[in-house]
Amino acid sequence: MVELDLRRLRFLRELEERGTLAAVAAALGYSPSTVSQQLALLEREVGVRLLDKAGRGVRLTDAGQLLAQHARVLLSAAEAAQADLAALSGDVRGTVRARGLQSAARRLLVPAVARLRTAHPQVRVEIFELELEQSLPGLRLGTVDLVIGDEYDSHPRPRPAGLRFTLLLEEPLRIVLPAAHPLARCGGPVAVADLRFDIWAASAEGTGHHAMVVGTCRALGGYEPDLRHRSNDADVQLELVRAATAVALMPALTLPRDDPALAIRDVAEVTVGRRLVAVTRDTPAAPALIALFKAVTEQVGQLGG
Repeated sequence: MVELDLRRLRFLRELEERGTLAAVAAALGYSPSTVSQQLALLEREVGVRLLDKAGRGVRLTDAGQLLAQHARVLLSAAEAAQADLAALSGDVRGTVRARGLQSAARRLLVPAVARLRTAHPQVRVEIFELELEQSLPGLRLGTVDLVIGDEYDSHPRPRPAGLRFTLLLEEPLRIVLPAAHPLARCGGPVAVADLRFDIWAASAEGTGHHAMVVGTCRALGGYEPDLRHRSNDADVQLELVRAATAVALMPALTLPRDDPALAIRDVAEVTVGRRLVAVTRDTPAAPALIALFKAVTEQVGQLGG
């Protein structure tokens, strides 16, 4: 009887969805040679050719496609079995690997972990600050359990099969200006169109925030922003504004309550918003993950209050 390695099956499943070894390697944080080696070992295990060369790349054979389909079922079943066994024990214990962008980690995950230390001291939570784009591959591979990310009104996220997206909160975006900026003196909403000649700060290219800033300037102002500064750290963006070297368009959750060096204004043209979403695999969750998710939603309620 063939013994299948679940980790290698995950590589095969990712190859089916992404199409190239390079894409799988980039998504999962391995080298292409490592991905190739693991798939070669899987071929030896099953005794059937799973890949054929196609130009400079590879493609799945009929057997490879068939096994990739079964891999989805097997991986989901393995995760469900682990969750059911954990629930059967009655103990809420185990490790939850959580990923979140900076504002979510600071305002949601960290307070949630503090709650868990009292309610469920046997739950171990590991937090890494990462953008949603960087975290989803690990979630799909099974090396991450919970991701908290964002999406913007103008740039909704795709919903890949096998993942569950849960809305946590919605919040407005604010224009952030240096306190001495001429448009800050009026005290009212500021039009994006009036910031055509300003220097902008945003997150790194490839993130939802970067796409939102560029898209908003195009849609509301009809211009390409002079986006000289890029940082995924909201504090760095705010510091650039304080130094009067940039303006920014930022979610309310990232902004200080009172800072005399900043002028925080509504967008004049339309209401622009961001949603924070929690993403998990669409399989039964282990008790430890359920406990962390509950603590996160309780913290969301505290923010709303």
